[in-house]
Amino acid sequence: MIEVPFMTKDTKSKVYQEVLEEIRNYIVDHQLQDGDRLPSERELAEQLNAGRSSVREALRAIELLGLIETRHGEGTFLRSYQPYYSVEILSTFILQETRSQQEVLQLKLLLESQVLSNLSGQISTDLYEKLLSVIVELTKEQLHTFLFTELFNAAGNRLLSKIWHLLEGFSNPIPFEEQNHSFYEQILLWVKENKTESAKEALKKVYILE
Repeated sequence: MIEVPFMTKDTKSKVYQEVLEEIRNYIVDHQLQDGDRLPSERELAEQLNAGRSSVREALRAIELLGLIETRHGEGTFLRSYQPYYSVEILSTFILQETRSQQEVLQLKLLLESQVLSNLSGQISTDLYEKLLSVIVELTKEQLHTFLFTELFNAAGNRLLSKIWHLLEGFSNPIPFEEQNHSFYEQILLWVKENKTESAKEALKKVYILE
């Protein structure tokens, strides 16, 4: 009788991670582009010297993140990466708890308050007028994301900007108080006139914090 080694949860996790890494390396080494076809599950298992179940699990994870797509009768194909698609998937699991939602909103408010402080009195008349001209054309749903995207870009801190965009993606399913155009016009004016404390205090109205 062949003795089958017992696989612990940690061992299975390690194998799965190794297969994920090998698939990533395969895509890079073969210079696959959007729309290119991946080898079949069986072919990948043979080429990577891995079990088909591990390859299947890894492919499902990659597909869930929007990196590949399976077309019935055709195979598996590489697709363009949509960064916020994976965030939306994760948020449906992570943000089930009210506490997690509150923590995301608190951190998002903290970063937005910081960028208001960083730009206090630093917004040029040209940028101010440019942003105002766009704000009046937007819907209420677009206002917050647009203004703070532009403010983070103006601040020039790429790391803060990336973290904020990630939190923005996470917070999409969380209810918040939508404000009208005049609210964001006033926020922008306060920052331009170096009245950041007023802007930061008003910003708290957007978030439903417990």
